[in-house]
Amino acid sequence: MKNKFLPVILGTDANAYGMARSFYEEYGVKSLSVGKMALKETSKSKFVTVKIIDNLDDDETFIKAMQDIALEYQDYEHLILLSCAEWYTDLIVRYQKQLAKNYILPFMSKALKEKLENKESFYQICEKYNLDYPKTYIVTLENYQNLNIPFDFPMAVKPASSTEYSKVDFPGKEKSYEVHNIIELKKVINMIYQSNYQAHIIVQDFIPGDDDSMWVLNTYSNKNGQVKMMCLGHCILEEHTPYGIGNYKAIIAEGNQEIYTKIQNFLEDIGYIGYANFDLKYDYRDHKYKLFEINIRQGRSSFFVTASGCNLAKYLIEDWILNLDKETVYNYNNHLWLGTPKSLLKKYVYNQNVLALAKQLIKNKKYSYTLLNKHDNSLYRKFWSIRIYLKDYKLFKLYPPKK
Repeated sequence: MKNKFLPVILGTDANAYGMARSFYEEYGVKSLSVGKMALKETSKSKFVTVKIIDNLDDDETFIKAMQDIALEYQDYEHLILLSCAEWYTDLIVRYQKQLAKNYILPFMSKALKEKLENKESFYQICEKYNLDYPKTYIVTLENYQNLNIPFDFPMAVKPASSTEYSKVDFPGKEKSYEVHNIIELKKVINMIYQSNYQAHIIVQDFIPGDDDSMWVLNTYSNKNGQVKMMCLGHCILEEHTPYGIGNYKAIIAEGNQEIYTKIQNFLEDIGYIGYANFDLKYDYRDHKYKLFEINIRQGRSSFFVTASGCNLAKYLIEDWILNLDKETVYNYNNHLWLGTPKSLLKKYVYNQNVLALAKQLIKNKKYSYTLLNKHDNSLYRKFWSIRIYLKDYKLFKLYPPKK
């Protein structure tokens, strides 16, 4: 008799561990984590078996590896392929036809993916669906020496194509930049274009606000394009290292029906399939939540969704394995997800009302860490998980959030 299903998760980081933990907690299933290098986040876990394949991001290596895994695990009735990084999503969508012979693939078409992941075309789609986003100016190789930006400093600068940007490296490279005058702006643009990056660059009105101005929305859409789960998180603390800025360190799950309705209508109209992850920022100047981007997968901190009561694995399995069509879940359950020691909240969460809520949730035991849990608590895992979180004391000392 065949085993029912095996999650094959591309990635070996905390995102992969969070997905594997979700599957284990809901169904008692141990996942397979496949990646280019072994990371402590998934090492020696009860929830996941790790397989390391050199050069997995190479097309030929990837296809052969997926074929070999399908053969090795052919005693499973279903293999479900999931991504924890942009380059893995690219490979899955690019080779959907070949992979579909052996795997369940909860992803949309390549054409739709490319429109959504490119920030420039994503903002054009936002215009069509009346989704708020920051004032934006597109910089190209043709116009970057003759800029005519119709809004004032400060500005945010970032690549339009995250995929292309990940392929280049240069001194001073950051995930995004905050610039305060034309000299800084030109310096950043020249620096990016002097690398091998050739795609467009996004310049946006910089929305003021501390870390607690950020919000993150995770959704799941079934194979028929119907949204089945929506979970909004209030991001109360972020990482501020040059290439880690925007990585969330603490999130309080909350609900907002206006956001839920607007994004659900958008996703269902375009026929989106699978997990989605949206970054938003609240602009107190006009009282609007403005979209920055969409990730075609669950985000790196998305275990906050499972922790708040919406198990990420559950909606996928009900859809593809059990063929259930349940009512859409809109999460309103307050729960604190932590990717950093609790003591750092007291020091770096500057909004006292937000900090008070976080403290109350901690007092009520309504908080979770992705890597720390009673079901996977060997001495080895405890040691490395705590050590991973303790690194933040040094990071926040070197790169503290601005007041």
